[in-house]
Amino acid sequence: MTQRVLTGITTTGTPHLGNYVGAIRPAIAASREPGVESFFFLADYHALIKCDDPARIARSRLEIAATWLAAGLDTERVTFYAQSDIPEITELNWLLTCVTAKGQMNRAHAYKASVDANVAKDEDPDANITMGLYCYPILMAADILMFNAHRVPVGRDQIQHIEMARDVAMRFNHLYGGGKDLFVLPEAEIEDAVATLPGLDGRKMSKSYDNTVPLFEGGPKALQQAIARVVTDSKLPGEPKDPEGAHLVTLFDAFADAAQRETFRADLRAGLAWGEAKQRLVDLIEAHVGPMRARYAELVAHPEQIESVLQAGADKARARATPFLKELRHAVGLRRMVASAAVEAKAGPAHKAELAVFKQYREADGQFYFKLTTAHGDLLLQSQAFAEGRVAGAWVKRFKTEGAAPLAEAPVSLAEGVSREAVEAALAALQAHEAAEQAAKASKAAQA
Repeated sequence: MTQRVLTGITTTGTPHLGNYVGAIRPAIAASREPGVESFFFLADYHALIKCDDPARIARSRLEIAATWLAAGLDTERVTFYAQSDIPEITELNWLLTCVTAKGQMNRAHAYKASVDANVAKDEDPDANITMGLYCYPILMAADILMFNAHRVPVGRDQIQHIEMARDVAMRFNHLYGGGKDLFVLPEAEIEDAVATLPGLDGRKMSKSYDNTVPLFEGGPKALQQAIARVVTDSKLPGEPKDPEGAHLVTLFDAFADAAQRETFRADLRAGLAWGEAKQRLVDLIEAHVGPMRARYAELVAHPEQIESVLQAGADKARARATPFLKELRHAVGLRRMVASAAVEAKAGPAHKAELAVFKQYREADGQFYFKLTTAHGDLLLQSQAFAEGRVAGAWVKRFKTEGAAPLAEAPVSLAEGVSREAVEAALAALQAHEAAEQAAKASKAAQA
């Protein structure tokens, strides 16, 4: 079975070497595995929770998208899009908000940490806390559930958000599923094996510590200057050095193969100077990053190329999201009025005469077909050929019982000049009529 994996990247900064080794490189490698369908998105709505600088948000969106593309993300294989280009996500966010308990949100770690910090400063508990921060886990749940992701790679600090997404999905399935699981229950994929690079001072590489090594920014010169600042011990050239626990060695290992690692350690033990060791590290990283940096610079200089890729990704994402959201809207009762009216109408001859009609037939080629026409015989929907009549019949049955839901997967095409909305309305009326007839039969049987 294909596993859907979803990864979001918040657009509030510029990727550094630690981001590349710890997140970007392994995620791209995982997306190439067989049996995996990957969704990568710029979490730019989430970024608004943390940043109110429009210029920084815009720049970060550009830099992060360019970084992933330059690092080798195959957009033919994955779905790569900006969160803000998928309006179905924000609508799903509202549907999920309406089934999420406030008490559950009160227990969210990010909100509780902000409240605790305010109390510690003797301020109002909710000072400077926005509804964006408070409802962040629901939007994250919408990101995940919109595409029914099976796996979501996260750090341990994000496990609670996946658990909340599962809880919300279960509640929605229970309330509106009618015995069907509308949402897959996602699993957190803990990234314990992902490398955490040390920064210049030995602590975890992070912008908050101001100890990062730039990935592309500043070019080779900035890379060399950063590596020169990596903290080492005070042993002189010619003195043996212990490679175990040395931050420089950890950085080297992230880019080296087994033979290079062994040689580097042996040379350090033999007295290799730290200055020369740092230059080797610069050369090694540059061999990996240099070609990507050139591609990155080209993309940043032509943002229209990035926008084109993101829009193509948004089209792929919306091809999944749009029909699914229609199904969810129908499940909660946000249905076309024609369907509601048909449920209440008498299933008599006068009403039936107004309904569209499915017709099954066999052509001279021996293949089976079906079509949907108006009550007056105008073509609405035409099927492709089927080798067996029972297959055509099964599709007709699905349309009658499920309405427009099968349109996204059925081998059918709209008649020329006919709008999708007209076909959906006709199918919804047929579905309602079928449901009314079944209810009438059940009532009659109960009375017998």
